[in-house]
This record gives sequence, structure tokens and C-alpha cells, in this order.
Amino acid sequence: MFIVGNGLVITVDEQGTVLENGAVVVEGNLIKEIGDTAAMKAKYPQAEFMDVKGKVIMPGMINAHHHFYSTFARGIPSKGGKPAKTFGEVLEGLWWRLDKTLTLEDVYYSAMLPIIDCVKCGATTVFDHHASPHAVKGSLDMIAKAVLEAGIRACLCYELSDRDGEKITQEGIEENVDFLKRVAQNNEGDMLAASFGLHASLTLSDETLRKAKEAASALGAGFHVHTAEGPEDVEDSLKKSGMRVVERLNSFGILGPKTLAIHCVHVNDREIEILAETGTNVVHNPESNMGNAVGVSPVTKMLNAGVTVGLGTDGFTSDMFESVKVANVLHKHAAQDPSASWAEVPQMIFDNNQKIAAKFFQKPLGKLVPGAYADIIVVDYYPWTPVHSGNYYGHVLFGMSGRAVETTIVNGKVLMKDRQLLFVDEAEVAAKARELAVKVWERF
Repeated sequence: MFIVGNGLVITVDEQGTVLENGAVVVEGNLIKEIGDTAAMKAKYPQAEFMDVKGKVIMPGMINAHHHFYSTFARGIPSKGGKPAKTFGEVLEGLWWRLDKTLTLEDVYYSAMLPIIDCVKCGATTVFDHHASPHAVKGSLDMIAKAVLEAGIRACLCYELSDRDGEKITQEGIEENVDFLKRVAQNNEGDMLAASFGLHASLTLSDETLRKAKEAASALGAGFHVHTAEGPEDVEDSLKKSGMRVVERLNSFGILGPKTLAIHCVHVNDREIEILAETGTNVVHNPESNMGNAVGVSPVTKMLNAGVTVGLGTDGFTSDMFESVKVANVLHKHAAQDPSASWAEVPQMIFDNNQKIAAKFFQKPLGKLVPGAYADIIVVDYYPWTPVHSGNYYGHVLFGMSGRAVETTIVNGKVLMKDRQLLFVDEAEVAAKARELAVKVWERF
């Protein structure tokens, strides 16, 4: 048992409770109690005490959509190619070439580095979406190996697609099925979860969608799928089926309460109704949408319709504080309204990411309450003004960043303390990754 205390505790519970001189009591992998520091020390005198010296104690962040495999794209040489002008050109010129180069060793290192970054930025639960078409079998086990060695919590899936031929498509189905079965048999103490990954409607035939639905239904799984991210996805769906993307996915039974529909930038009012009616979760990725110039997701309209919209990064970063900041300014800019997104962004990051995680993990995440998993971060932030239940989001938005995270605790285990990683030699991992990157770039 230990106590993280003498700090400003932002619980992110339903009441938005904030404790000025608070403490969190950890027993095993769970939070036992939250209260005044002096009272908790007196009540649990044998507990080890971690003094945060007045800094912020809050729950670890949840990233509802990430791509670990994008690691080796950083700084990749263009080799004289023309700059991409459309989202389709980004996919064909970068991502669909990069994923083909990855070996299983690349998969491990491309996962470990962003996982390290997650720990350093205070993201303790991650939903990852993976692709490595020439190294499909065992790829999710390699990512799981990195996840478990690091000690974070993750929900994994393999990105099924028809773009690399029938054999690889079948391998993608089998990889999802094998990992779903592994997690059903052993979820490593609820550190691992799984869903059935799909790339996007535009790279999936009717036959593949039918096979995926059959395989997933047999295991009670939902899907993790890019949905109407760019106009190309909509155009392709209309051409294939006469239906828009959400309508097409729904016609195959892909949508539902355990499905993550990623992006939903190009959705109309009827599609939003379908997302709400099916209880499908949507994940917004503001930086990625801006970087790929695909448009602005109608998150306010979706939230108003009752859709659970969470927040992710789409591999653009591992820093959820950064995603919060960008979501805030993107929707203000798009609406030309300085009041836009003030309520919506905290709803996505603090309320809805909790709800999404609750569908995959057994105990509460994203909030500091008794009985929740002990996923806790300490942020180097001394508030300039008072903090209370009605304004803590303003302090998170304007005062905090991922690089200000000092200590990261996941499942009751300290992974980073005072900015020192306790589970890995980051420089050593990065050096090996640079060696591998040279070979990846040669194959690119």
C-alpha cells in the first residue's frame, strides 16, 4: 500500500471533485480511498508516502485511437516524390507503403517507442490500430509484449484490408481472431483488451465485411474502423453500394456499442442518427484531421444527437493534453465562434473516453475513485488561480502539457517517477529503432 499525496487532486469523478491538499491511497492495483492528506496518512500509517509537494494529482489519460506502427514515418525521406495533395495520396504515398516494410522486429520497436512516449505524457490506456501486411501473424502478440513490458493498458486490433490481396486479407482475419481468443483466455490482469480491426470501407469488399462480421460475432467482439475520414471513403462507398459509409457499415452489422468509428468527418445527419441509434462510439482526432486536410468532424452535432464521441491522436502524437488543446482551437476556428467546443472537448476527453474504456476493461479508468484502477499521474503544475469543480478543465487546457507529467502510475505500479523511466532504457531502445529505421526506409 502507498499514498500519493500533498497535492491538488483532480478526481474527474461525476461531481468534478477537487481536493486542495489531497491524497490517493493505492492498495494493490486499485484506488482504496481519496481524502485529505493528513487524514489519509493518519488512517494508513504503515503506507509508503509519495510527496508530490503541492503539484497536481489526476487520473492517467485515455487515448481512444492511436497508431503505434507509424513510428518509422518520422523524418522519412521523400525520395523525390511529389507532395501529396489529397488524403488518398497520403494513404497511397506514405502509409500503404510504410506498413508493407515492417517486420515483426520493427513492429515491436515501433510499438515500444510510442508506448514510452505515452508514459512520459501521462497516457496510461491506449486503443491501438495496427497494420503490417507482410508481417501479420503474431504482430499483435509483439505489440502486446511491448505493452506488458512497459506496464501500460491497451486495447489492440489488426487493420483488416483487401488492399494487399486475398491471402493477406485472410491472415488479417485470423490475426484478429487469434488475439481476441488470447485476450478472452488471458487478459494479463485486465491490462489487455481486443477488438476486431478494419481499415476503412474504401479498402473492404462486401465479402470481406461479411467474413469479418461473422468472425467477430462468434467472439462477441466489436470493431475498430476508420469511418468517413476523407471524401474518398464516401465516394467509394457510394460507388460500391449506393450507400454512404456509415450506412454501408451498418448494413453489415459492423456498428454497435463495442465498435469504435474513427474520425466520422464526412457524415450527414442521417448517418449521425444511425451512429446514435446503434450506440456506436466515435473517436475524434483533431490534429490528424488538420494535418491530412480532410475537414472538421461535426462533433458538436454528434454529441447533441447522443453519440458517444471520444478523443484520440491517430498516431500524430502520444500527448492527449496536446489533442485537447488542438480540439479546442480547431472547433472555435471552424465555427468562427470563440465559445465553440468549450463544453464538448472536456466531455470527450474526460467523460466519453471513460465510457469507451469501460466497455473494454473491467474496472473504472480515467477517474480517481475508490475501486478504480490505480492509473495516476502527477503533473508539474502549480495553479496561478484557484481550482475547483467548475474550472479545473480550464487549468488542464491552458496550464498543463504532457511533458509536464512527472510521475506515471499504471495498475498500481510506478512506471516513471520524477521524469525517470523505471522500466526501460529509452536511449537504448531509440538507438536500436534508428538502426531498424534505416532498413525500413531502404525498403520503403
